[in-house]
Amino acid sequence: MSKNVVTSGDVARRARVSQSAVSRAFTPGASVAPETRERIHEAARDLGYRPNALARAMISGRSRLIALMTAYMDNQFYPLLLEQLSRRLQDDGYSVLLFMTDPGDQDKVVQQIMQYQVEGIVMASATMSSTLARECAQTGIPVVMFNRYVPSSPASSVTSDNIEGARCVGDFLVRGGHKRIAFIAGDEDSSTNRDREAGFYQALAQHGITVWGRVVGGYTFEGGAEAARSLFSGDEKPDAVFVANDHMAFSVMDVLRQELGLRVPEDVSVVGYDDVPQASWKGYDLTTVSQQGEAMIEATQAILTEQIESQSVVQRAVILPSPLVIRGTSRLPDKGC
Repeated sequence: MSKNVVTSGDVARRARVSQSAVSRAFTPGASVAPETRERIHEAARDLGYRPNALARAMISGRSRLIALMTAYMDNQFYPLLLEQLSRRLQDDGYSVLLFMTDPGDQDKVVQQIMQYQVEGIVMASATMSSTLARECAQTGIPVVMFNRYVPSSPASSVTSDNIEGARCVGDFLVRGGHKRIAFIAGDEDSSTNRDREAGFYQALAQHGITVWGRVVGGYTFEGGAEAARSLFSGDEKPDAVFVANDHMAFSVMDVLRQELGLRVPEDVSVVGYDDVPQASWKGYDLTTVSQQGEAMIEATQAILTEQIESQSVVQRAVILPSPLVIRGTSRLPDKGC
């Protein structure tokens, strides 16, 4: 059977309006009287008409596509926030394309993304070269790094105050009476890990002590577990561990409790970073630094939509507060941070 293609002209004749009115009725934010919009949508439903987004993009010169690029989704911090960000952008009339990438592959994936004529790019747990970021800016495509930043890049960034958040952790643990404080690092090439480690070391230095031990966990669940086994393999063990994200902190706690038979926090305090929903579960009850996810989403959305609509790409760096959330995995000092 042949398929009869219903056009916007058919809908216009059925609704007794112009084709431009049909186009506006299916364009988010476009001006059209409510009763006219309803009449057009009713005619479209009767005829089985669906607007062709690709054809509309070719005519208007706007794709209304946002590319979202991420290196991994197993870290609990990203899936929920990226879902919320995608919903916000959809409410603004944009469609979101998800691209996965591997370390060292980012620029190649961005080149593929550009072929879709996207109007903006969000990079979560990923970065692009400064050269490619400048190329995006020159072509009018705003790029926002979510939870990452590169000082030399013209791309915008939205992060928490990683230095201050980690400084608060170091101060909190020292004032809690801990003497052998260890650090489990994330991805050493990431801005989040560099800043968290720097802030943590600053706090320890202010109290006249140095980190007792350091192991790299790479921001992975398995890496966190291996790091814990390494740190606690000797006769002398840490009495506190700051873990660079909650995803690793959960596996660290599993190893301490289930494999090594240690009590948290009686034998060792554990502090994470992110405050993902699982951190408040009774099984973990993790003391952690909270990234303000809602505020990060709002800032990312605002940068994208403002710069797309104004057709002006300007570098912006948004740094949001990162308070310490004290729960049951840490010994308490006399006063909080």
